[in-house]
Amino acid sequence: MPNVEQYLKPEVIQTVARLDLRAKFIVEGFLSGLHASPYHGFSVEFSEHRRYTKGDDPRDIDWQVYAKTDRYYIKKYQAETNLTGYLVLDLSESMAYTYRQQLSKFDYAICLAASLAYMMIHQQDPVGLITFGNQIKNYLPARSKRGQLGNILAMLAKSQPSGTTEVSRNVQHIASMVKHRSLIMIFSDLLTDQKNVLDSLQRLRYAGHDVIVFHILDEAEVYFPFKGMVDLKEPEAGDSLVLDAEGMKADYLEAVNELRQTYQEKLQAMRADYVPLDTSMPFDKALIEYLSQRKARF
Repeated sequence: MPNVEQYLKPEVIQTVARLDLRAKFIVEGFLSGLHASPYHGFSVEFSEHRRYTKGDDPRDIDWQVYAKTDRYYIKKYQAETNLTGYLVLDLSESMAYTYRQQLSKFDYAICLAASLAYMMIHQQDPVGLITFGNQIKNYLPARSKRGQLGNILAMLAKSQPSGTTEVSRNVQHIASMVKHRSLIMIFSDLLTDQKNVLDSLQRLRYAGHDVIVFHILDEAEVYFPFKGMVDLKEPEAGDSLVLDAEGMKADYLEAVNELRQTYQEKLQAMRADYVPLDTSMPFDKALIEYLSQRKARF
């Protein structure tokens, strides 16, 4: 059995069949790593306490601990308010692509979304789920009750990538659907018109929402390991193109780097967060970004 931190690795997590266990193992592996890292202060379990000392705010005293120990303790890391979040998942056919990783882009996104839901519910943060293709497919309003995790996992487990997508139109729709300020977490490969996507994300920011874009590509889409003549197919339109892989590799990698760099710069300019990921990467980078955003809110 792998140790708990190994569950941050996609090649290990794909051996776990149940989505609830995948989420649990990812989060537990992540938290295990936090305790030995500079991010220890981001602990989401809130189970560590220290003795109350002069100068501490009495309102921070944990009275349940006092009732059991007859001593004053305060929680080391205690958020004063809750963060409402929405997981927004792209269901387009292109998300099903995988080269050699057993987790497709869609599987990777599902694991991340499930893990973030697990973390938020355990922090008593309301969380909801929105899935979309060419239109909004499912909408689950944000709730913080324990039963919400089961609702989210059930909806994620039933979701399947198919057909085309309209990222920009659906993001604009979400901006009008979600009335209260929330953290909107988008999981997509963003294989669509970049300008329209950026315009729609700007609308989310105008509506007062915080935004994290998890830009998920397959490992092969980032590093282009192909050789010889390759037949490249566009999964949503069905178009096919035969090319010399080695002859076009340099241009392709430059284009991917430029795409990511543009998203990074434009989202930073609108004070949104951009997290470039590929399916070979451990899950901790995305979870750290969520916790960084949560801490910044309070």
